Amino acid sequence: MEEPLVKIHYWLYPVSWLYGAGVYLRNKLFDWGILRSKSFDVPVVCVGNLAVGGTGKTPHTEYLIKLLQQKELNVAVLSRGYKRKSKGYILATENTNVKRIGDEPYQIKAKFPDIRVAVDENRCHGIEQLMKLENPTVDAVLLDDAFQHRYVKAGLNILLTDFYSLFSDDMLLPVGRLREPKNGKNRAHIIIVTKCPENIKPIDFNIITKRLELYPYQQLYFSSFKYGTLTPLFGGERRALSSLKKDEQILLVTGIASPTPLLEKLKAYTSHIDLCSFDDHHDFSNKDLQVIKERFDHLKGDEKLIVTTEKDATRLQHHPALAETLKPYLYVLPIEIVLLQNQQHIFNQNIIGYVRTHSRNSYLPER
Repeated sequence: MEEPLVKIHYWLYPVSWLYGAGVYLRNKLFDWGILRSKSFDVPVVCVGNLAVGGTGKTPHTEYLIKLLQQKELNVAVLSRGYKRKSKGYILATENTNVKRIGDEPYQIKAKFPDIRVAVDENRCHGIEQLMKLENPTVDAVLLDDAFQHRYVKAGLNILLTDFYSLFSDDMLLPVGRLREPKNGKNRAHIIIVTKCPENIKPIDFNIITKRLELYPYQQLYFSSFKYGTLTPLFGGERRALSSLKKDEQILLVTGIASPTPLLEKLKAYTSHIDLCSFDDHHDFSNKDLQVIKERFDHLKGDEKLIVTTEKDATRLQHHPALAETLKPYLYVLPIEIVLLQNQQHIFNQNIIGYVRTHSRNSYLPER
């Protein structure tokens, strides 16, 4: 594993020190009990990270949803609904649009219509509302991107860190990408190194383990992305990635933090890829849709398509400026996570064991 290259802007150090002092003081106020963290009579699992940007929180949350559903547990997901056009607590329904709850909660609700998905910038209030639900009651709450929201005392903190940008090699904002100092990882019960490459070497596991400097009470796992089947957004036949032809032209449209892994995956099938990249959680404008159409029209040949992510598809699907001529060519590439080193069984047992042990219900199925 190569040493990471960090571009350091030295003139930003004073700002970073001030920012770090403020975060340090805030965390200490919680540690001293001056600011209070609230516990709840329901299992609460927090999935978060120390850095800004994508570490794969949504696919890991979806993994937990599937796991708990397989055990016949009624799971709810609570998010702040980043960049949504609304305020307060909203419990998603089948008719809730993406602007009211945000792209990631919308994606989760669309994939798992039977679970409760809610948004609330006040996580304590959101959990209280979810606990009032009946028929059925909520067995567990998954908190999306709430590691720094310390007003909630989660029973199980899962901290994610990108294989290509470990928190141990990063620095505080604005010099680096960290939201809080590296010792914030001490609050985590489970750490997952995400986005590991398919060809990761055994020695890399040992190197990363030493770099992260975890405590004995912390469990370390490694995960990788598994890409699914290309799915037409507006109906039609699905396509396996292996069906892509070497001369097929692809316009890759992304509004995610790091499109590189997806780009590299597609390059294994065709080298004719035009990347049209926007900022994470980008709210596509009419002008953006026009740019996408122009770049697609400039692709050569008849064998061409548009590929996007599940998160971006939530914002493109109902966009009024999406040209009808593009819809037959628009495909979504879903992803899910795979735990490496034969760790899946141990990880699953830890999650299920925590939920069952801390359930407010007197009985949960053992099936």
